[in-house]
Amino acid sequence: MLGPSSEKVIMSSEMLDIMVDYYNATYPENNFRKPFGEGPEDSIIIRVRMNQFGRCRIGSEIFGSKMSSRHVKSSFVTAKFITIDDDVDVYPGQVQYYFTHTVDLPNGPAKHFLAYVRWYKHAGSRNIRYYFSSDNDINTCNVKIWCTEFYQELCDCIIPVHHILSRFIPVNYRISDQRNAREYLAVNQINRKYHIR
Repeated sequence: MLGPSSEKVIMSSEMLDIMVDYYNATYPENNFRKPFGEGPEDSIIIRVRMNQFGRCRIGSEIFGSKMSSRHVKSSFVTAKFITIDDDVDVYPGQVQYYFTHTVDLPNGPAKHFLAYVRWYKHAGSRNIRYYFSSDNDINTCNVKIWCTEFYQELCDCIIPVHHILSRFIPVNYRISDQRNAREYLAVNQINRKYHIR
C-alpha cells in the first residue's frame, strides 16, 4: 500500500454494515457484527478503524484511486466475479480507495488488504461489444460498452487487492438513434505488466 494515506479512520455506520456483510460472506463459518449491533451472542465484533491508502502496488504495477486525485487515471480496474448462474464475468469499476483492516478471528487477528471499488452497470441485458478502427488502419480495438452509472454500494464493492485483474482506459461513447442519444462507457483493457527475472 502506498500514500497518500490516512491512518485510523473511523468507518461510517453504512461502511460498517458493508464490512459485516463482507466478512460474513468471506468467513461463513463465523458470525460478525458491528459494535452495539444485533446478532448472535458468539458474533465477532469488527473493529471500527481502518487505514486508507491512495495507491497500491501489485507486482510491478502501481494502481491509483479516486482518493488520490493525482493518480485518478490509474484508478479504473477490472476484476472477475462468479455470477449467479456460475459464469465468470469481468466487471469494470473505479477504485475509491485501498485500505487495510484487521479482524479478530478465533485463531487470532487477521489483517486484510482490500480495495473499495464502485462497479459500473451492464449496458442492457449483457454488455455490448464493439470493434473500433480508423479509416486507413487495419488494426481494430475490441472494447465493451457499459453504462456510466455505478451499481448500488454493497459488500461486492470490497475486494482483496490481489483480485484486481487489470487496468482499463475509460472513454465516454455516445450512441444515437433517430429518437434519442445515450452515453456509454467504452472499456478498453490494458494488459498487466509482468517482469520475470
